Amino acid sequence: MDFNQQVITEFRANAGRVGGPFEGGRLILLTTTGARTGTRHTNPVGYLPDGDRIVVIASAGGSPRHPDWFHNLVADPVVQVEDGVFTYEAKATVLEGDERDRLWARAVESDPGWAEYQAKTSRRIPVIALTQIAGGPPNASSWGAALKLVHDAFRRELATIRREVASSKPIVGAQLKVNCLTACQGLRFHHTSEDNGTFPMLRERFPELTPTLDRLGEEHERIAEVLARLQRTVERGDAATLRADVDRLIDELEAHLAYEEEQLIPFLDA
Repeated sequence: MDFNQQVITEFRANAGRVGGPFEGGRLILLTTTGARTGTRHTNPVGYLPDGDRIVVIASAGGSPRHPDWFHNLVADPVVQVEDGVFTYEAKATVLEGDERDRLWARAVESDPGWAEYQAKTSRRIPVIALTQIAGGPPNASSWGAALKLVHDAFRRELATIRREVASSKPIVGAQLKVNCLTACQGLRFHHTSEDNGTFPMLRERFPELTPTLDRLGEEHERIAEVLARLQRTVERGDAATLRADVDRLIDELEAHLAYEEEQLIPFLDA
């Protein structure tokens, strides 16, 4: 419990970044309602991207009993998720049958440690999907800080994907494909939201930003082309080409994000 609280405190103080055994990994804070007490309990939990949802695994390190948070979400499947940028309500679904087996196989392929946990226990380790049902604005003190939070989340995820690609086999694994495609989907959504919402608002309020916003829009189009190329590479499953495409995306995106932050944060906070 002391260790969990240290991780929770560090996670919230650093917008989702933690050190120790979770450093560089994908981590959320999962809050469930106690099945017997009704008390809210928060646990740091690793997760796997899966398109519009995320997946968590109730491994408990291979212990003989399911973790308490699993029993809680079975009793009350409405949970709270903190990802370092957003805090949102989600519905937990315990996966069964072919869907569970497919997600489990993907997890084991990407990290054999899951199979080691299963080998230590006679229970069948549950796999749970968390789908957002309600959310709010970023956990930030200003719109400029919110932009930086979102950008840093993309930076962390792409750095994680770069490490996964570097250590992957010649054929791209199923979970790595999902990780790449989910990141691409998130970037497209973020840029579309800016093009249709944030940028028009800034043009109206600050006409002097027009050249900057025009440049950012052009960069969005160029990054969209890089994302399309990356998606084609992922679908082919070519690890060697994927590494070069991920590097190119990160280079293009970092220059874009840095310029956007430099130019827009002062106006967003005005």
